[in-house]
Amino acid sequence: MTGATHTGGCNCRQIRYEFTGEPQAVVACHCLNCQRQGGGAFSVNLLLTDEQFTLHGEPKIYVDGDTESSAPVYRHFCGNCGSPIISTAAGVPGMSILKAGTLDERVGFAPQMQCWTDTAFSWAGLPGDLPSSPRNPELG
Repeated sequence: MTGATHTGGCNCRQIRYEFTGEPQAVVACHCLNCQRQGGGAFSVNLLLTDEQFTLHGEPKIYVDGDTESSAPVYRHFCGNCGSPIISTAAGVPGMSILKAGTLDERVGFAPQMQCWTDTAFSWAGLPGDLPSSPRNPELG
């Protein structure tokens, strides 16, 4: 998939995006904010550099200040259908955190690790050999 262009968007197709190449990481996040935003047990996120990612359309943005670091997370979503698309974080400049469920393709991009396992649902386990972090992971 290296160098390939990947596309996706919201449920109503008013917001579309594309990115090129491989994500920097693919992380399943079990934090309470991701659970609430997506309405699920966890969120699978692709970490992309801003240079890789292009957004088409005008999402609404919720400024989420309820973070462990107190640095806000900007949650971009479709104002029409409500689909979460990306998050950007003040603490991680230059990165876009893409919601995997919005991808057009249904293969690849399996989680490479999981984080915030301290707040994971006990029944929402991923493979036991997947690297895990009880809170925010050390990336890099």
